[in-house]
Amino acid sequence: MRIVRWVTSFSGFMALYSIKDLERITGVKAHTIRIWEKRYRIVEPQRTDSNIRLYCDNDVKKLMNVSILLRHGYKISRLAGLDQQELSKKIMEVSMVSNGCESQIENMVVSMIEMDESRFEKILNQAIIKEGFENTVFKILYPFFERIGVLWQTGSINPAHEHFITNLVKQKIYVAIDNISATPGPDAKKFLLFLPEWEQHDLGLLVYDYLIKSSGHKVIYLGQNVPEEDIYAVSDFLKPDYLFIGFSNSVQKEKLESYIGRLSERYPTIKILITGQQTSGVTCNLPENVALVRSAIHFSTELLPAI
Repeated sequence: MRIVRWVTSFSGFMALYSIKDLERITGVKAHTIRIWEKRYRIVEPQRTDSNIRLYCDNDVKKLMNVSILLRHGYKISRLAGLDQQELSKKIMEVSMVSNGCESQIENMVVSMIEMDESRFEKILNQAIIKEGFENTVFKILYPFFERIGVLWQTGSINPAHEHFITNLVKQKIYVAIDNISATPGPDAKKFLLFLPEWEQHDLGLLVYDYLIKSSGHKVIYLGQNVPEEDIYAVSDFLKPDYLFIGFSNSVQKEKLESYIGRLSERYPTIKILITGQQTSGVTCNLPENVALVRSAIHFSTELLPAI
């Protein structure tokens, strides 16, 4: 369900949500929200002329914080008297001692919505120290970005939220890549990583960059929006063993198959690895030298060890 409407405030535009939006975003049932409103005044919605409840961004943040703390043993009667700052402080206390990935993911979501860089950094750093970078990617960051996808579909976050959090995560991946101590050996394979010219989001590709380098192989990373003729020029010059391509943006199936087909025909001796949401519809028509990477975990546990 999309945001019900947007209203103009002194600071710009403010989103308003229906009670069903809140239920989907926070996981708190609509009838429970109504009880909390009446008994504890947890949130105080606006109402339309037809008496439909409408909630603001602050209501969403407060309910998310309350729902997290309830799962950690706090009583609603105790939380009802706390303001947003006090709730946020308790959330940080919980996140510092919690062993559950779900709790960390929830706290990261709240940090994103509030655009609290310091809080997000603390939670992510704690996870990396405890789990290691690779496990943090698989156990926390991937589910976290799936949660962001749900919030995006419901209209609960805007592009600014996505850019804010994506850049923070990218910084962590860059640091992790820089800290890789493995050096390519004489049998190391050479991977050329890139996104086609219609693709802009390279966060996932950076994860594969890390996984390949940490396994002792060589990576030539071209990144996003790479024209096809540039791929040919680099491949002809460097002669990589693998081309690794990500496809996430919506594109016609015929265009995708034609693109993969041209690369396969031009480089029949090079193994071409493809990944991303848009590859699911072309798995039955792949040339012999093209293989699908279902996920980073699939690549790390099955494909990469066999290379």
